[in-house]
Amino acid sequence: MRGRFSGFRIINLIVGTAMIALGILTFSDPAVALSGLLAAYGIAAIAIGVIDVITYIRIERFTGFGPVISLIMGILGVMSGIMLFAYPNAGRTALLLLFPIWFIAHCISRLASLPVIRFRYGTGLYIFSLIVNAIGLVLGFLMLFQPSLSYLSISIVSGCYLIVLGTDSIISAICGRE
Repeated sequence: MRGRFSGFRIINLIVGTAMIALGILTFSDPAVALSGLLAAYGIAAIAIGVIDVITYIRIERFTGFGPVISLIMGILGVMSGIMLFAYPNAGRTALLLLFPIWFIAHCISRLASLPVIRFRYGTGLYIFSLIVNAIGLVLGFLMLFQPSLSYLSISIVSGCYLIVLGTDSIISAICGRE
């Protein structure tokens, strides 16, 4: 008999906690967010990408478009994270493009997995996830098409969104049924 938390749920809990901590740091010191935390954003993108790939592996038996999107978005997330981590100076410029794409990619992945979330976790988390990821999708497109908005507000928007996204991951880990 397995314990209360499976390995996947523990990873979700750790990633959620890390995203909340990163969101608080980003929100509290916006200048640091654009320079010193670039590597941390890369690590977060890699971790979320890995979670998306694990999601694909866990739900590959389901047919449809959702599981394939999780795999593609997971790979893109890992690639974006490696780029941000490996090239922090180039990452500052690329952040204006990659960060909104990462927001959009992750939100599409989570939206495509909504039927599974509803089935596994219930209607409450389904609605919460739907709202959070729909807002993230809108913010991602706003930052993509308004680079000046992205540059001026990336730390505040990303800090708040990382806190909400981390909360979503923690709720998924705690409320999940195995």
